[in-house]
Amino acid sequence: MMGIDWQPLWLTFKLAGITTILLLLIGLPIAWWLANTRSRIKPVAEALISLPIILPPSVLGFYLLLSFSPNGFPGRFFSDYLDISLVFSFTGLVVGSIIYSLPFMVQPLQAGFEGLPGSLTEASYTLGRTRFQTLFRVLLPNIRPALLTGMVLSFAHTIGEFGLVLMIGGNIPGETRVVSIAIYHEVESLNYATAHLYSGILLVLAFTILLTIYLVNKRLVKTF
Repeated sequence: MMGIDWQPLWLTFKLAGITTILLLLIGLPIAWWLANTRSRIKPVAEALISLPIILPPSVLGFYLLLSFSPNGFPGRFFSDYLDISLVFSFTGLVVGSIIYSLPFMVQPLQAGFEGLPGSLTEASYTLGRTRFQTLFRVLLPNIRPALLTGMVLSFAHTIGEFGLVLMIGGNIPGETRVVSIAIYHEVESLNYATAHLYSGILLVLAFTILLTIYLVNKRLVKTF
């Protein structure tokens, strides 16, 4: 297909998949805490988590670049103790993507937890189930639409990253050149045909993801 390089696509899906799995593990306890806490710091936590939604990716990418550099604490820690470089590396893209897409996982899950009746949790505790058992055996099965929404939105949002990826990852073939960067590279090189192919694939994928989430969520809602 016109000499298209499939590696950026594979790298994009790999990044989105790893990011989504890690976001699910990180976002679940955060969303559950936000949905149940009465702490005064809750608005502060919600504001910090939601910040990537309105903050320009280049701004977030710039500060992450400073933090991931050898002079920043996270960058120095990963370099000195784990022998991992966060700047211009795939690992750095994963860490940055988790921060950038965190609200797209946390907010749907939080809304799902908040939409459940309190009697559901109380009944579970009355039957002798622990908080852990209540979360995974009672609450999560009842927020399946929210779980699907959070996972799909996180995956799709990671696929569409550009500014943040360019700032902290650059344009290294096979390492940080994801599809959005590949499109930018092809346009700069005046290879519009290849840029059209990459863009078309993302366009079809984005539409398919959104259509799937609407159809599946509609079916899940009808089952409750």
